[in-house]
Amino acid sequence: MINPKTLLVSLLFFITASCFTQADNRQDLIKNLHVPEGFKLSVFADNLPNARSMALGDNGVVFVGTGASGNVYAVEDTNKDGVADKNYTLASDLYMPNGVAYKDGALYVAEINRIIRFDGISQALNKPPKPVVVYDKLPSDKHHGWKYLRFGPDDKLYTAIGAPCNICNPEKPYASMLRLNPDGSQFEIIATGIRNTVGFDWQPETNALFFNDNGRDLMGDDLPPEELNRWSGKSGEHFGFPYCHAGAVLDPEFGGEKSCKEFTAPTWKYKAHIAPLGLRFYRGKQFPAQYKNQLFVAQHGSWNRSKPDGYRIALVKFNNGKAVSEEVFVDGWLTNDDKVLGRPVDILELPDGSLLISDDELGLIYKLEYQGKQ
Repeated sequence: MINPKTLLVSLLFFITASCFTQADNRQDLIKNLHVPEGFKLSVFADNLPNARSMALGDNGVVFVGTGASGNVYAVEDTNKDGVADKNYTLASDLYMPNGVAYKDGALYVAEINRIIRFDGISQALNKPPKPVVVYDKLPSDKHHGWKYLRFGPDDKLYTAIGAPCNICNPEKPYASMLRLNPDGSQFEIIATGIRNTVGFDWQPETNALFFNDNGRDLMGDDLPPEELNRWSGKSGEHFGFPYCHAGAVLDPEFGGEKSCKEFTAPTWKYKAHIAPLGLRFYRGKQFPAQYKNQLFVAQHGSWNRSKPDGYRIALVKFNNGKAVSEEVFVDGWLTNDDKVLGRPVDILELPDGSLLISDDELGLIYKLEYQGKQ
């Protein structure tokens, strides 16, 4: 018969060893990631399976949505040492709750088929309230059904409904960007022809809405380019899907007699299949001045190219409000022998000007800080 004390000691040893092994692995990972001179990358929060979209709450609380795991988390850095020391599971068994947004003390969560709200959440992290249903008339298709969620400058909730396919011609509300009031009223489709956007932000100087769109598959390694689009603010704008891709590539099945000139072209084109997801215009003061109002983009990484690509944080540079170039800012998640070490998903700016980057492959959040000379 096994001695209970011996069993307990063995169990504690196993847990401790596992923790040290995980910490060592994380440090090895950080060493493999490359950042520009003067910048530092560290692990802000761990043990967040499938961590995806992020939203900032009161007092530095960071809310984290997920995909298939069905959980919603909150993390806190209570001692202000740059590492989250509290981790809460606010909800579980939800339907791919990717999108999270916070406003006036309430956390809004976008599942595939509905938007729900947790009132007074900042004071109830240990015992979250039952959610209130805000809107429950969204399609339930899982294919491109996960939602991004943000509050816009007009205090409305913005989200999108992806196309339920690789390539098809679905009816509304599929393949569209939409907005609604925080109480679920005034549901409005503002743009169409959008295959699958899982990230958007508003340009600080203009309040214009910029969003990524993931292009169709099965047209080869290099077609079509992924898109960064700008919504003009006019309701009903069409961005091309499924007829025209990236403003120049007619679809072999649905292009027909269409012309790409009929649709709004992207403001920037990424490489094909790199899966651009979350994006943030930098508004802070911690980074050097040249990064102000520039766009950081999480490129999740390809799944179907013959040679993988993406798996990085890119910087899209703007001049006079227009995208003019793209460069790698953080990489190393894809090794030289094409081994995938992690997959960046979303980007969130903290009040001190540092950036958080979520990784759904490893279930963690990185912190990117500038510690060099200004």
